[in-house]
Amino acid sequence: MQFSDRRNTTRWIIIFASFLIVSLILWNTYTFFQIFKNEERLKMNLWANAQKTFINANETTDVEIPLQIFSNNTSIPIILTENDSIINTVNIDDIIVKDKDKAVDFLHNLKSENEPIVIEYVPGKFQKLYYGNSSLLNKLKYYPVALVLIIVLFGGLVYNFYRSTKMATQNKLWAGMAKETAHQIGTPLSSLIGWVEILKSEAVEESTTLEIEKDIERLQTITDRFSKIGSEPKLENKDIVTETQQSYDYLQSRFSKQIEFSFQAPQTKIMVLLNPTLHSWTIENLVKNAIDAMKGKGKLALEIKQEGDLVKINVSDTGAGIQKKQFKAIFEPGFTTKKRGWGLGLSLTKRIVEEYHKGTIKVLQSEIGKGTTMQVILKKIV
Repeated sequence: MQFSDRRNTTRWIIIFASFLIVSLILWNTYTFFQIFKNEERLKMNLWANAQKTFINANETTDVEIPLQIFSNNTSIPIILTENDSIINTVNIDDIIVKDKDKAVDFLHNLKSENEPIVIEYVPGKFQKLYYGNSSLLNKLKYYPVALVLIIVLFGGLVYNFYRSTKMATQNKLWAGMAKETAHQIGTPLSSLIGWVEILKSEAVEESTTLEIEKDIERLQTITDRFSKIGSEPKLENKDIVTETQQSYDYLQSRFSKQIEFSFQAPQTKIMVLLNPTLHSWTIENLVKNAIDAMKGKGKLALEIKQEGDLVKINVSDTGAGIQKKQFKAIFEPGFTTKKRGWGLGLSLTKRIVEEYHKGTIKVLQSEIGKGTTMQVILKKIV
């Protein structure tokens, strides 16, 4: 618990620090933007004074400085107006200048960017200088957006790396536990097989030994399942109807008569590339979860149907149902609504279906108090 609390505290510290860094970057960029904007305003005031000097110049006036000010402005767009008519333009594309409508639209844009500078070149006569932001200032506006995007992308890469590393570690842990379980079961299982042979030699009733042998075969199947987790299983061309029905029938014989089982499938074979042992595990997990949801009493239906090159297996129950917000969470390792349980059944089922059989599994539909339908989709062999 202390470790979990510490980890949550660290996570919030990182989130707060990231927010603080982004805020500082945005504030710093805004400050630079305002400084550059004020500098450009000063340049335009100089340009306006130069314009006034140039208009009022006579033969003795030194116009070298005004001309130098005019020539130094190579980036700030300017429109000079008098009596609401455009009389001069600077740093504006000729296509815009020659088109009256475009020139008017451009002037409106300049008005929205900066307040105009009024030039009273003689008493009672005025010109207005409208100017826009330089290309450098416009680029600076988008700099924080680009920086935030880079930070978000970097954060996403770090998160994905962390998540994939965590999942890889979990997978190794599950695989190790599965193989160790298979190994531990194997020793007493061999002993049980020996005891069955002794019972047979002592003329014990055949029906008794037959049932024991069925359970031993089941234990061997379970051992085989665990041994396959963490390694690449061998896939075979199998009739999914037969494979599913065998697993379903076995489970039906082992559960309470208060469960009303039904099975519906096409009469023809449907060939699918799968591992029979792992597919049996998938069906078993889905059926057991359905029975748990119904608390051992209700209706359980398994339906197999074809749609194009896909085969869909629907397992429906009349249990408690699942909240929509938990449709994805139920497949995560450790998630369980039971008082007793590890929450590994559906996560292993998802791994078998999606990683080994290259299919998909999902909650097709669910309604609280009415039941749930789980769906497995696999590709047929055409």
